[in-house]
Amino acid sequence: MSHPFVRLMDHVYHACIWVAGLSILAMALIIPWGVFSRYVLGTGSHWPEPVSIMLMVVFTFIGAAASYRAGGHIAVAMLTERLPASLQTACAKLVDLLMAGISIFVAWYGMDLVLATMGQTVAELPSVPVGYTYLALPIGSAITLLFVIERIVFGSQHLRPIVRFDEHHEEPAEGGA
Repeated sequence: MSHPFVRLMDHVYHACIWVAGLSILAMALIIPWGVFSRYVLGTGSHWPEPVSIMLMVVFTFIGAAASYRAGGHIAVAMLTERLPASLQTACAKLVDLLMAGISIFVAWYGMDLVLATMGQTVAELPSVPVGYTYLALPIGSAITLLFVIERIVFGSQHLRPIVRFDEHHEEPAEGGA
């Protein structure tokens, strides 16, 4: 049985995957509609492009949080795996602290950007404040920070079956990461 915080992070992780996946699905439906309406109907809808951009921001920042927990950031692994074994643990801790700092920075300034742009509206969607476009930055960064804290306190979760649902692994014994 895992810690309650880890179980909570399992639910947050699944929510991130669903939000990112539904964002991609919606983009895959909206963009062809924009092309169809412009080139077949000859009228062109004004909303597909800004909505697709908003969905891409959601996919990027929420998906990045899930990717961090799943150990899917390949560039970080590429660097740390090339180090001698004695330095890999120290480097991994340094990367976690760096990720925490970046997450705090993006969450703080992302929220500042959201609040600063709430008085403006998206030109093509006059009822939508521009701040909503940037809301995924502080939310995704705060979730990433939670996953960083989880990793620092409870260890990496990337080999657990809940994260690697496509592979068959045994759940670690009580007290394992």
